Amino acid sequence: MPVTGDGILPFMHYVVRQKGKVELGVLSCAACHTRVMPDGTTITGAQGNFPDDRAFSYEMRRDAEQARDPNAPLADVRDFVRRNYAAPWLASDPNAAPERMTLDEIASVFEAIVPGVCARQGSSPFFPPHIPDLIGVKDRRYLDSSGLVRHRSIGDLMRYAALNQGADALSQYGSFRPKGELPDPETQSRYSDAQLYALSLYIYSLTPPPNPNAFDATAAHGKEVFERTGCATCHTPPLYTNNKLTPASGFTAPAARLATDDILRVSVGTDPRLTLQTRRGTGYYKVPSLKGVWYRGPFEHNGSVATLEDWFDSRRLKDGYVPTGFRGAGVKARAVKGHAFGLDLSPADRAALLAFLKTL
Repeated sequence: MPVTGDGILPFMHYVVRQKGKVELGVLSCAACHTRVMPDGTTITGAQGNFPDDRAFSYEMRRDAEQARDPNAPLADVRDFVRRNYAAPWLASDPNAAPERMTLDEIASVFEAIVPGVCARQGSSPFFPPHIPDLIGVKDRRYLDSSGLVRHRSIGDLMRYAALNQGADALSQYGSFRPKGELPDPETQSRYSDAQLYALSLYIYSLTPPPNPNAFDATAAHGKEVFERTGCATCHTPPLYTNNKLTPASGFTAPAARLATDDILRVSVGTDPRLTLQTRRGTGYYKVPSLKGVWYRGPFEHNGSVATLEDWFDSRRLKDGYVPTGFRGAGVKARAVKGHAFGLDLSPADRAALLAFLKTL
């Protein structure tokens, strides 16, 4: 568990709601969107690095060891996976695999998910998304790596928060409803509109910490490389994103959508499974902003590489590459394909480009 320089675990909080009774608050927004930096400082709203899925794996094994009925924990875990990740409309749903796996095998799947990546509901523990950076989200036109939700105003962010608080479990996909039978509305709750508005205003107010990377001569050279190689086409200043969507490999965008300004005609060729084989899928990935990359990582929509240096390493395209971020359970090596832009730069140009990107 990463802790601050003062030895504090910042992802959870003690809560006193009743005199003499101390409770532990968990599963807050801050649990996933707080980052502990190497120097022990924290960044609120950043891509978090709490090892949530590894903690779940630990709890899974612990509960199995303590259970009187050895079959009960496995049944509960399989039910959890089905409710959170199943996409039964697929001819071959990858998330159905746990129905044939042991508890230890399922735990290993979650254990393989690195900090900064999270198998959030509606995605998949086999190809989970990286945790987004909330700093600057006010300027992002789409939410989720797959651009699942349009972000036109604060109302959209409010609705998104309510959905992800649990309302999306009430959705129905054909005959499949993650929640099962609809519960009695009197037993359900969500944040009030006032709370959602206040939360969204707070998220909009988040600002990045002071950047320790100076814009020096090397970074100035890197800016020239950035402009010369056409990076600004997709990562357009001043937001360093054009706020558009790019089709995933294997997905053909409808002609009507291609006629809009939001869809690029080019696919960058990264792993398409998150957006083609999960409930959060759209067939697209959004073009991410490069602002704040100096404090973020791992990178790619599924966090396959730990650093920017790794992202610009051409060896990642080869099957024998060992990903420095998320690899997947039982995976020793695999290619991290796609987004080959910048991989043919000279060492000097690459170093300069990296220096520039870290100043953003």
